Amino acid sequence: MSHPLTEQVILITGASTGIGAALARLLAHRYSGIRLALAARNTQKLDEVAQACRQFGADVLAVPTDMSQPEQVTALSQAVLERFGRVDALVNNAGYGQMGAVELIATDRVQNQFAVNVIGAIALIQSLIPGMRAQGGGRIVNISSLGGRMAFPFGGLYSASKFALEGLSDALRMELAPFNIRVVVVEPGPVRTEFFDVVKQGVDAMEVDPLNTPYRAAYENLEGLQQQVDRQAWSSERVAEVIVRALSDRRPHPRYIAATGGNILIFLMTKLLPTRMTDLFWQRFYAIHRVAQDWKYHKQA
Repeated sequence: MSHPLTEQVILITGASTGIGAALARLLAHRYSGIRLALAARNTQKLDEVAQACRQFGADVLAVPTDMSQPEQVTALSQAVLERFGRVDALVNNAGYGQMGAVELIATDRVQNQFAVNVIGAIALIQSLIPGMRAQGGGRIVNISSLGGRMAFPFGGLYSASKFALEGLSDALRMELAPFNIRVVVVEPGPVRTEFFDVVKQGVDAMEVDPLNTPYRAAYENLEGLQQQVDRQAWSSERVAEVIVRALSDRRPHPRYIAATGGNILIFLMTKLLPTRMTDLFWQRFYAIHRVAQDWKYHKQA
């Protein structure tokens, strides 16, 4: 399948804010007449993005969808196929992150992390494969993260979900190649989105006071991390440009990194430096190196 994007039907999840919204607007602006199916939980914001895309001349279907609910994922797929008759490209962008020590994250929050970031994506992919195969091909772009290639303290659950998405994508890339269905991963680094707002909400909703746990020092350190990360962060619009390349390249790469120095960072952290050194780096960055001494002091106080 080699149709230009202008002639394609593209389904984007997580399209109400951040990267998903930026991608929808960019596609609508650049490819007049493109057909977009947009999904997200927030109905109001989703409608606002859809209307903005329509003003550029795009044919848009907005489907409010909670990706953690299998029946809603099925309904999304059916609605898009009923409206457009096909899906040429799927951008699995819906997802969120939560920061915190794995020990302290409740089981229901663990389940929801995987329900949204992994299981919902799998369900949507499974529902669209038959149609893509029948039409002669398609493209699946899974939005992962640099955290899907390397893990760090307090990001264990988020990385675990993105590692899973990366493994899924590698398997699908090989399984679906005979049907001309290309599977691509995009790996953003820090992005100026509502990510840290969601992180803060997750910390505030914890069943225990994080400042009264053995990880107190690291939780206190989270406050200052956003400023450090923001200095290297990309805009959602810049990441969207990379996704457009993943959608439009005639022979797409298996992975596209959307981060300043991302290739070098991954090479250093996963190939060149000893694990002990990378562990020490991340422990210092997330203040894990202060945990033992701080906990001992507060226990004695």
